[in-house]
Amino acid sequence: MEILQKASEWKEMVDPALESKAGEFHLMGYEKATSEDIWNCLVQKVWKGDPELRLYEVVGDIFHLGTNTYLSYLTVNAYKDDDGLMASIAAVTGSESDNI
Repeated sequence: MEILQKASEWKEMVDPALESKAGEFHLMGYEKATSEDIWNCLVQKVWKGDPELRLYEVVGDIFHLGTNTYLSYLTVNAYKDDDGLMASIAAVTGSESDNI
């Protein structure tokens, strides 16, 4: 019998696979890769939310996650963080973010 659950419900069970993927990325030179970043990448870029999946689908997606997708996820998040940083600077200095 195949069990269908929300992806988030499988997270604890697939943590060893996430750690393994983080280790793989470390060997490829991505030293700061974490299992949490990999999970968030899957949620945002691969699954686009919290779909119902079978365990083998979640594990398969973890092991098939490529560095291109992961780096794209990191890049988008870096841009999002920069926008927040600029807004914070503007709030502190009292200036418009366009003038910074």
